[in-house]
Amino acid sequence: MSDVALLVVGLIVLIVGGELFVRGAATTAARFGVPPLLIGLTLVGFGTSLPELVTSIEASMIGSPGIAIGNIVGSNIANVLLILGLAAAISPIAVGPNALRRDATLALLAAFAFTAVGFLLPFDRLVGLLFLASLAAYIYYAYRQETGGAPAGHTAAFEKGEAREELRRRDGATAPGRPVSVRRRLVKLAARLLPLILAVSGLAAIILGARLLVGGAVGIANAAGVSQAVIGLTVVAIGTSLPELVTSVIAALRGHSDVAFGNVIGSCIYNILGIGGTVAVIAPTEIPPEILRFDCLVMVGVSALILILGRTGNRISRAEGAALVAGYAAYLYVVAPAV
Repeated sequence: MSDVALLVVGLIVLIVGGELFVRGAATTAARFGVPPLLIGLTLVGFGTSLPELVTSIEASMIGSPGIAIGNIVGSNIANVLLILGLAAAISPIAVGPNALRRDATLALLAAFAFTAVGFLLPFDRLVGLLFLASLAAYIYYAYRQETGGAPAGHTAAFEKGEAREELRRRDGATAPGRPVSVRRRLVKLAARLLPLILAVSGLAAIILGARLLVGGAVGIANAAGVSQAVIGLTVVAIGTSLPELVTSVIAALRGHSDVAFGNVIGSCIYNILGIGGTVAVIAPTEIPPEILRFDCLVMVGVSALILILGRTGNRISRAEGAALVAGYAAYLYVVAPAV
């Protein structure tokens, strides 16, 4: 099988596996009495980032930091410029001041912390634990705010889970935890085990897909004579961000622009604190200098751009969305000479 075929097949298996895992794990958790809000903030929120997570871990474990780190940084750049830009171009996004002050600011601080670590500290287990602790604190805060009925508006962690529900409703999926109307005990047992089987199968598919994707990406980089960082920042990052792209576009088409915004911001937070933290703990790696000197700075810049655009009328217009997409095209053009 060619490297391109490996990459494409791996990407398809990753996306399918991620969907199976999220649906199976969410349904299983609901049947054990886990509150739907907590499922959305944890299993659904983190589960939709599993393709990026497992891909970066796999790449780091085989000694390909360009793909591991490039996937994280490139995904965040694509989240803001490509995905948020497309969503805004479809339907102008109203941005609440609380969402800017709370979630977008955290996304910017996370991007800045990731970049600062690259310049000042090794990307080791201690840093990873600090990142994961920060994400856990944010999820706890989000859960407390959502259950406390605060008028500050939904958190990005909540909207990230809600964005996946938009896609589930479009597909006609039933809500997790719906009672299974069967009479025979054997059928009931099979019905109860099915979500768990789906979750385990999805996780296995994600692992397999990540290995195929990383293997294909490394092969393409070697065959084309380009750095693995470029492949990680572009092909791999765009590929693993496709689930976020689909959910944000669906939310925008349905007129739920706040959900699209929260999905993007939530993904940026999960990518750096969750994926970056987990990679540093499981397979410590280095941030390649070429990514650190340019792409990390771009990531910080586009994170700050969200705050700037959001404060101009508390909305991101269609024209601004188109400008964001054009900015992503320009970014790819700048990176392309290295290909």
